Amino acid sequence: MSPDDVAGVVLAAGAGTRLRPLTLERPKAMCPVGNVPLVDWALRRVAPWSSSVAVNVHESQPLLLDHVTGRAHTSVESGERLGTAGALGRLRPWIEGRHVLVHNADSFLDDDLEVLLDGWDGQHPRLLVRTEEAPSDFGRHRFLGVSLLPASGVAELPDSPSGLYSLVWRPAWDAGTLELVEARGESIDCGTPADYLRANLHVSHGESVVALDAVVAGSITRCVIWPGARVEADETLVDVIRTPEHTVSGATRA
Repeated sequence: MSPDDVAGVVLAAGAGTRLRPLTLERPKAMCPVGNVPLVDWALRRVAPWSSSVAVNVHESQPLLLDHVTGRAHTSVESGERLGTAGALGRLRPWIEGRHVLVHNADSFLDDDLEVLLDGWDGQHPRLLVRTEEAPSDFGRHRFLGVSLLPASGVAELPDSPSGLYSLVWRPAWDAGTLELVEARGESIDCGTPADYLRANLHVSHGESVVALDAVVAGSITRCVIWPGARVEADETLVDVIRTPEHTVSGATRA
């Protein structure tokens, strides 16, 4: 399938409540992994497979809007967030009847997505998944935040708050037409501080990740130090995210 047949959409308008207090300082999509904002990781994954890419942004996220303007088409939502389906419904005039490759901004992947696109005929929705030992989103398959939607299905999505799970994926699963493709690389949903830290340490191979303008005078182990943050000489930090305003534990709780 040609990139001209596929519109790329990065969903980035979420409030990021589970990632607080980090998202009190910047939108979740702007939280850096390996010193690169999450939204940029998603844009890199989508770009080779689509001729143009859009990012949905909420009006409460001016930092994100400034970051992506000029690099992607932007869809700015106001008031109540539109959700995963409503965001695509709002983008329908821009999508112009194409199939859609959807990537959640907070889904960190080191998969190149070739396995997801390979052999897809555009007839049924397809999800990138990981098989789990326990029951998950679809049987034992856990959705990893990246999907393909046929143009015919996108044309029916409403321009109002709604979700893809209830409108597209679950009906297709019940009908036996939902296509599930196993991811090849690492996948981390950066929805919590623990998983956000894990994504950074995956990129850095276990070393602390320090922004260029951060100041580290003390000791850090397996930490993420944000732009503008400081670690004083008398501090010893382990498994934390330090921002200009917060110190957040990223230790995995049993």
